[in-house]
Amino acid sequence: MTARQTDDLYVRYMKAFQDSTEHTTNCEACQDGQECVGGAPIHERFARLQDAYQARQKQQRR
Repeated sequence: MTARQTDDLYVRYMKAFQDSTEHTTNCEACQDGQECVGGAPIHERFARLQDAYQARQKQQRR
């Protein structure tokens, strides 16, 4: 795995975090823990990228 690929994953992960946070800030349903139809894919993308990034970090520590 090259540094560029890792950086790309990190950038996508941080963008997904920003998108998820911004959506939650503007969505009352998501603020109440009731994921809305529009927010579900945003939050799922963030969770997937977070898992991938953390798995890669764990692999690099070995």
